[in-house]
Amino acid sequence: MRVLIIGGSGFLGAELVRQATAAGHSTAATYATRPGDVSPAVWCPLDLRDAGRLDAVMAEIGPQVVINTSSRRADWAVTALGPVQLAKAAAQHGSRLVHVSSDAVFSGARVHYDETCLPDPVTPYGAAKAAAETGVLAVYPEAVIARTSLIVGDGGSVHEQAVHELVAGTRSGVLFTDDIRCPVHVADLAAALLELASNGASGIHHLAGPDAVSRHELGALIARRDGLDVSRLPEGLRADSTLPGALDVRLDSRATQRRLTTTLRGARLFCMATGVTAQPVGP
Repeated sequence: MRVLIIGGSGFLGAELVRQATAAGHSTAATYATRPGDVSPAVWCPLDLRDAGRLDAVMAEIGPQVVINTSSRRADWAVTALGPVQLAKAAAQHGSRLVHVSSDAVFSGARVHYDETCLPDPVTPYGAAKAAAETGVLAVYPEAVIARTSLIVGDGGSVHEQAVHELVAGTRSGVLFTDDIRCPVHVADLAAALLELASNGASGIHHLAGPDAVSRHELGALIARRDGLDVSRLPEGLRADSTLPGALDVRLDSRATQRRLTTTLRGARLFCMATGVTAQPVGP
């Protein structure tokens, strides 16, 4: 299978490139500023806002599957419009498309969200991700929209880095006890995305772990796993802060999990087993 990873030098993108190449797929990946270091992947510079360059990359690689992990927070041109541009190109070139979205499309008003729930974002980033979902499915109904939550690894995620810096006292701030999500391990997520890309899926799917934990509980799990002093993790309430965004958003991934062989582990499990990775899907 020829696979093109958009945003391959990012945290999730790099894991996708690693798993795809390990599984024997012919793999190419794009980057905005610098290429990743996974070989033998082919690395291509790309700005999704450049339709001409995008078409050239698609023509050069000829991917059977495109997985889009790129995002630039609330930048509308990249986060909202870029994926629609990509969906048009994928449809024109006959490539399957898996677009990675976020639980930020939800307000938290109903707490539990399955794939039938309509987006109701409360932040500019969430609005951009929701617009991308709508646009992608409008121009390419056969595409996959894969919503996920906080992505954690075995040390490389922004969440894990923040925990280490907070414990060391090199970072200010707190971890909220009332900000609840369903974290997923990057290896599980990458394997599930590759599986969705290869099993004929379409439409909206949720890919998050089964454990609903606060950011502070997640931080404590990471700290214990890494042998850090949990008591040094500062805590607070998001409700008392000026930060916008939902408090409690729990993605229900059970419907998608039933069609996958990849197990999406909960945070309490994957933080107990550093180095355990999901098995990639074969060619």
